[in-house]
Amino acid sequence: MILKFNNRTHKIILQGLFYLPLLFNLSKADEKHHKYQDDEEVVLWMNTVGPYHNRQETYDYYSLPFCKGTSTKKHVRPHENIGDALQGIEFVFSGLDIKFKKNVEATEYCKINLHEGNYEEMVHAINHHYWYQAYIDDLPIWGIVGEIADDKNYMIWTHKKFEIGYNKDRIVDVNLISENKELLKPRKEITFSYEVVWTESDIEYKHRFEKYLDPTFFQHRIHWFSIFNSFMMVIFLVGLVSMILIRTLKKDN
Repeated sequence: MILKFNNRTHKIILQGLFYLPLLFNLSKADEKHHKYQDDEEVVLWMNTVGPYHNRQETYDYYSLPFCKGTSTKKHVRPHENIGDALQGIEFVFSGLDIKFKKNVEATEYCKINLHEGNYEEMVHAINHHYWYQAYIDDLPIWGIVGEIADDKNYMIWTHKKFEIGYNKDRIVDVNLISENKELLKPRKEITFSYEVVWTESDIEYKHRFEKYLDPTFFQHRIHWFSIFNSFMMVIFLVGLVSMILIRTLKKDN
């Protein structure tokens, strides 16, 4: 079969070949390729919140009365694999305006009014040592919701300070520091703020996850109850299958 093209068809094909590299470059201009230009947007994804002593119990970050930043851009990040869905990972755009290599001084970004309902939610979260997880360029960071002071009052952290290390055009290190404790009271207005500090780093991009494997940085707690629960489930299933097989063999005889 021989295909024939007229001059107009040739022109369309040539234009397509010309714009194809441009489209390819545009497709790389996102966080999946982990390369940024100066002042390019860096997305902070909020993930889940839950009690520190039960890592399997997690909730959406905004199930607590937190508020989003002022950015009006729309960002939706779907699950990249089935593991994200099974682990309950739910990325939600924080609304904070973060640009590559651009420092941000302490800036207020939202306020909440504590009525009786969401005050009790915050108190419950602090009583159960709730902590939350977020991601910047696929690097995880953790923060604590609040703490109980020596005088038994409930305090909430209202300032997030992000220290981000970069090596050339890549992000290689992220730290979150919670600051500015404020007393929780019903019908009180709470103001949240954030700060971003960029620092040049010698860490190579391929080694940026190594600190999470260091036991001195991240304590790998053994969940004995989960292990025992799984072990008992296996024994139960083995016993059930064995019983079914024995009854089936007896009927065959």
